[in-house]
Amino acid sequence: MKFLFFNTAFKRYSVAEKIFFTLCLRAPRASVLKSKSLQIIFFALFSLHMSGQGLLLKNETKLYSFKTKSSKQVIVAKDSSNNYLIYRFGTSNKIEFEFPEKTKSSFKKFKYSFYMRGGGAQNEGMDLNYLYFENDNFKYIIYDTYYAAGNKHSIGVKVVDLKTKKTTDIKGEIKTQKGSLTDFRDNTLVEITEEFFD
Repeated sequence: MKFLFFNTAFKRYSVAEKIFFTLCLRAPRASVLKSKSLQIIFFALFSLHMSGQGLLLKNETKLYSFKTKSSKQVIVAKDSSNNYLIYRFGTSNKIEFEFPEKTKSSFKKFKYSFYMRGGGAQNEGMDLNYLYFENDNFKYIIYDTYYAAGNKHSIGVKVVDLKTKKTTDIKGEIKTQKGSLTDFRDNTLVEITEEFFD
């Protein structure tokens, strides 16, 4: 039973970690246990693995993501079987914020709105997209906006304190963007509203 557990968990480690563990298994037991260097390396790798599961699980599909100007990551993902929708913020080694719980009702926690006007800069064309939710008196607005006038494209997350109305704008790096919020226009699981934020 222990071997089966180890064999399953072993598949989740990086190549470097697998090599290290293999060397430990092949080396004489006494030499491994007596080596403080090996012990330190083992616990460092194990801690890194446990804390660095990443922002995307194996059963999930990434819908939208980008890095912020402070090198944090924003990810919107869903279970591949549409069992839940999830928002995560943090780094590959540490999830700082995750919302909501992984349940079917998670889709109802989010709302999506958009507005599009063509005609280019002469008609002040724009393409505005917002995916948002509320948690503990804060509203989180994931935005992806484009204004033809001035060719302005912005992405990020705005966090609004619903009590003080203070807004914190966490700006994203355009070059790191993957996916598109426009995919929510045709979805049947997240409510589409007419609430706008710019």
